[in-house]
Amino acid sequence: MGIYLASVAADDWDDEEVLKPTARALTAELTRLNLPPLMPPQPYDFVPGSGTTFEEKLNRPMDSFSTLCRTQPDGQDHSDALLGWELLLPIPLPQPIELHVPSLHPDTTIAQSAHTVLAAARTLADQLALPPQIPAHCDNLNLTNWFASKEVQRAGQTHPGSWQDDLDAAFYTAVYLRAAEHSLRNACPLHYT
Repeated sequence: MGIYLASVAADDWDDEEVLKPTARALTAELTRLNLPPLMPPQPYDFVPGSGTTFEEKLNRPMDSFSTLCRTQPDGQDHSDALLGWELLLPIPLPQPIELHVPSLHPDTTIAQSAHTVLAAARTLADQLALPPQIPAHCDNLNLTNWFASKEVQRAGQTHPGSWQDDLDAAFYTAVYLRAAEHSLRNACPLHYT
């Protein structure tokens, strides 16, 4: 069990018991804001390592990552950009959209632009000097497994940096960076499940 951040599958987006109410509310809100509609996710065949899907388990403590988001050297607070949403969208938004459909919160779903998340996550990734060995495609808990493996020690030997001092913060920075990249690369929403 636990919480996962995962790409939205086409059948979930069209399922009344899963995300169809969210999709309907999003379409209505985008129309109200005079923004173009979001195209539904395209069906795909799962091919490991192909980057067609995204799934990571959020199983590490988040306190240090929350602190990192709030305490940037330039005074910026990235908490809302990285932690204040339940639905990640591959479209630019002037601000997050509140949808009146249930999610992790009882009554609402907050939709955030992957562009906003990508910018904030890149700032943290640069600050932590994340190593290039971190998996680029995360279709089957690749980041979750990488951060729990000996690959972390090997990466630390060749690419030392402040990321090593707090692996929990580095993990979440990598998750949100890769999630935003995946969303934009595949024109696919992501959600918590």
